[in-house]
Amino acid sequence: MSAASEAVQWVPAKSFRPKTAAEILGVGVSTLWRWAKERADFPKPRRLSSRCTIFDGAELLAWRDAQVAQ
Repeated sequence: MSAASEAVQWVPAKSFRPKTAAEILGVGVSTLWRWAKERADFPKPRRLSSRCTIFDGAELLAWRDAQVAQ
């Protein structure tokens, strides 16, 4: 198995790049990054490579739903 295919195995079935994640949450990309850095309850990004970062879709949507419920 190649290194590329091994890396793909741990990627969540549904994940979002930062721009899409920000759109889903209705905030700007800079706000998304600030939340990832400063808020302990915010889903942490996962780095796939030096130029590719994702947010787990299930974690992101669960966090969004929890915020709406508050």
